[in-house]
Amino acid sequence: MGKPSPRASLDRARVVQAAIAFADENGLTSLTMRKLGVTLGVEAMSLYNHVANKDDLLDGMVDSVFGEIELPSGTDWRTAMRMRAVSAREVLSRHPWATRLMASRKSPGPATLRHHDAVIGTLRRAGFSIVMAAHTFSALDSYIYGFALQEASLPFDTAEETTDVARLILARLSAEEHPHLTEMTVEHVLRPGYDYGDEFEFGLDLLLDALDRARRPT
Repeated sequence: MGKPSPRASLDRARVVQAAIAFADENGLTSLTMRKLGVTLGVEAMSLYNHVANKDDLLDGMVDSVFGEIELPSGTDWRTAMRMRAVSAREVLSRHPWATRLMASRKSPGPATLRHHDAVIGTLRRAGFSIVMAAHTFSALDSYIYGFALQEASLPFDTAEETTDVARLILARLSAEEHPHLTEMTVEHVLRPGYDYGDEFEFGLDLLLDALDRARRPT
């Protein structure tokens, strides 16, 4: 018995995963139904047997990304929110195109709904009021997505690239005119082991501390 043809073995999950892989490699703006069809070895029209249109495909991609994020669990809300935030940042670093889409879809899928419900449920079980749970959810997501966008925009990825960019900027600086920027570059960014990503968890802990104080009655 021969192998099934691409058309026969195609389903929605495979189409969505192929679109995610394409966007990871080429960027979301490069994704078209025609190019996706070429990637899967089928005519673009055959994709519409599995996704209604480009918006439906994007909805599926976002929902799949949400499914990769670790769901908050346990009774300690702070630990749960921290783990969820760290997981979200890791997932968004794998799929940088997704950051701008995560909150923009009008037809959230099952993984998205499950994710949101788990976050709210964790906060409510910890004693957060509805209003404070909403504030906390919004503050954390603003930080997570904002950091992910900033990180994706940086002109370096590796430690070696970070050093190269820092040295290039340093060479253009005047220590007399920009003493503080020079000091930070030399004493912090150029030190062995520096990783911009480490800033994420530092800021996250500050935010969690503030949210913990804000939820307590005065």
